[in-house]
Amino acid sequence: MGEQDQDKEAYGKPAKYDPSFRGPIRNRSCTDIICCVLFFLFILGYIAVGILAWVYGDPKQVLYPRNSTGAYCGIGENKEKPYLLYFNIFSCVLNTNIIAIAQNGLKCPTPQQVLQSLQQELCPSFLLPSTPALGRCFPWTNSTVPELPGISNTSISQSISGLLDSLNARDISVKIFEDFAQSWYWILIALGLALVLSLLFILLLRLVAGPLVFVLIIGVLGVLAYGIYHCWEEYRVLRDKGASISQLGFTTNLSAYRNVQETWLAALIILAVLEGVLLLMLIFLRQRICIAIALLKEASRAVGYIMSTMFYPLVTFALLLVCIAYWAIIALFLATSGQPQYVFWAPNSSLPGCEKVPMNTSCDPMEQVNSSCPGLMCVFQGYQSTGLAQRSLFNLQIYAVLGLFWTINWVLALGQCVLAGAFASFYWAFHKPRDIPTFPLGSAFLRTLRYHTGSLAFGALILTLVQIARVILEYIDHKLRGAQNPLTRCILCCFKCCLWCLEKFIKFLNRNAYIMIAIYGKNFCVSAKNAFMLLMRNIVRVVVLDKVTDLLLFFGKLLVVGGVGVLSFFFFTGRIPSLGKTFENPQLNYYWLPIMVSILGAYLIASGFFSVFGMCVDTLFLCFLEDLERNDGSADRPYYMSKSLLKILGKKNKGTPGDKKRKK
Repeated sequence: MGEQDQDKEAYGKPAKYDPSFRGPIRNRSCTDIICCVLFFLFILGYIAVGILAWVYGDPKQVLYPRNSTGAYCGIGENKEKPYLLYFNIFSCVLNTNIIAIAQNGLKCPTPQQVLQSLQQELCPSFLLPSTPALGRCFPWTNSTVPELPGISNTSISQSISGLLDSLNARDISVKIFEDFAQSWYWILIALGLALVLSLLFILLLRLVAGPLVFVLIIGVLGVLAYGIYHCWEEYRVLRDKGASISQLGFTTNLSAYRNVQETWLAALIILAVLEGVLLLMLIFLRQRICIAIALLKEASRAVGYIMSTMFYPLVTFALLLVCIAYWAIIALFLATSGQPQYVFWAPNSSLPGCEKVPMNTSCDPMEQVNSSCPGLMCVFQGYQSTGLAQRSLFNLQIYAVLGLFWTINWVLALGQCVLAGAFASFYWAFHKPRDIPTFPLGSAFLRTLRYHTGSLAFGALILTLVQIARVILEYIDHKLRGAQNPLTRCILCCFKCCLWCLEKFIKFLNRNAYIMIAIYGKNFCVSAKNAFMLLMRNIVRVVVLDKVTDLLLFFGKLLVVGGVGVLSFFFFTGRIPSLGKTFENPQLNYYWLPIMVSILGAYLIASGFFSVFGMCVDTLFLCFLEDLERNDGSADRPYYMSKSLLKILGKKNKGTPGDKKRKK
């Protein structure tokens, strides 16, 4: 015990008893004021970037096609002309690449407006039956294609077909819309079922958490035992055949290693070691597993008392939607900032009379082109890169990306701190539910915004910098993928792995720091340090609770998402005859569409509910550890934990006065 006490003291001294402490401190002051001011200044700059993008940007460049003079089709003077016609579609389909379309829109080197006579090759020399796609006219794939010198009809038809396949999503979008119109209410029913299942699973954990956890643990042990048996059977068969790795040698065909006995022997040893470790943990850590189960039951009880917390993810989702939408609008306007530029262009610059014309130089599309060069015209090329917004475009985009990450991480931090404050109010209420505040969630929300915006911004900024570094590293890896050698790839992989681990650690540290901020109201650094020290003094309990909670929540998600997915599949495919007699099954073009939407919605709903429950478990766990260090069960220092936890730990409240006598 002496060595254990010394090890614990290496991570700080246990929390001391404070007679004035009765849960989340109400008399607190603002924390991390410098970071709060920095965050507000950054938000003002973010708003200024949005205004600048709004002034200089023009999203019509993306939404509407332009003709050769740069005029928009479908708006203004061309309101009655919504479609763009390519006079020579073959110059488009044979010279278009998808990267150029993504970066600059669909632009073809072909006359797009009748400005001069047919003799000057500015009118179409032939017409094909066409269909509109993204505001542009493209020929039908079954149209009769005229013979052109040097170009085969097959290549032209394939090019047109490929262009239509990549751009014309009109028919598919109409069918998808029809499917949603036929099945939207059934999708809502499926999502409602997912909500009910998630809520019931969490609320019923107070009754079935213990048996369910042990069933899941036994199930994992059973799966490992079957894996050991299967590996032994495969090993025995291959051993009798004499199949050895010495006969196979080294090969890059990994599937070939399935046919050698050493592969199955190695798998057998690994599974046997895992089985043994889990059995030993089940035997020697059974008390800590029981503590984890009791905390899960207590978390279910806390959610039952503060039901409003289950719907707080809707607030987080709405705020995240605002952050993402604002960034998307800024990115769109920044990408479309600039004035159109026009240059001289001719179908064949080598013809007589064209050698004196400076091709690809700027011109005015409103002026008539007088030249002896056949087919010379002033065509749209792109958008200028000069001007205040254009010169700083890259910097503004970087600022917007930083704003996206920082605001998203701040919103997530706000949700964690608010939920932690609400659930901490539950734990530190001695008489439950009498001592629980009237509006614990609302009080925690206002308290967090008023005092701890800076602390949340501080933690979110640290996480944002790591995430930005990961994005930059991924970008470098993508750019150097074709030219890098194996050593460079190994170094980049190591860096990416280190940053991934660092991000996970910071998320873990921030989460527990926000819990301590919600309880004690101290700044981010002090809260992070206290949370880390408290967890390190109880590291075994931390690991056991984390794994038990992960196993249980994974099973819950699997139950909710799998149940909704199976029911949706059987219903939308018409495989429930009895239900089809009562309700008419929707007639769908793509039956998988409502199934996938139902599954995705069920996953999001389950993730939202279980994230609240996970935050509740983590908050109660830290409060439980603080309770153990602060109190001793005496009349002056009674424990706040539930009777089940007291029973597991072999502790009890002694000589509690009548007004403090615990009520279950």
